Amino acid sequence: MTSWQIRTFRFPEDYEAVYALWGNAGPGIHLRRSDDPDQIALKLQRDPDLFLVAEADGKIIGAVLGGFDGRRGLMYHLAVDATWRGQGLGDALMCALEERLRAKGCIRYYLLVTKDNETAIQFYEKRGWQRLELYVYGKDLS
Repeated sequence: MTSWQIRTFRFPEDYEAVYALWGNAGPGIHLRRSDDPDQIALKLQRDPDLFLVAEADGKIIGAVLGGFDGRRGLMYHLAVDATWRGQGLGDALMCALEERLRAKGCIRYYLLVTKDNETAIQFYEKRGWQRLELYVYGKDLS
C-alpha cells in the first residue's frame, strides 16, 4: 500500500471527508450534533492542534479528534478507513495525539467506548488502556 502521513486537520476543506470516514467507521462512532460543521469550528477555536488526519495520495484515510481542558485530555472519534486497518495507522494517530497532549502538560486522558464495541475494546486494552468502572452521564443543553 501507499505510504501515509499525519497532519493537522484543516477546516473546512477536510470536514466532509472526515465526517464521511466517521460515518463509515462502523458501529463504534455515533455522530451527533457536536460533529456538525459549526460545532467542529467551535472546537477548533480551543485546540486545533489536537485534531489530526492521516492522508495517503491526497485522500483522508484516518482521523482522531482530541481535547484538553487544562487538566485532563479526551480522545474522540479515532477512525481508520477499513482498507487501511491493521497497518499501524490507528496506533500512529493515537501516538501523535498523545505527543501533542503531553506537550500541553496533559498527564492523563480518557476515551469512551460503547460496551458492545468489542473490536475497539480489544484495540485499546492491547495498548495499555484500563477499563474504568463508572457511570457516564450526558445531558443535551439545547
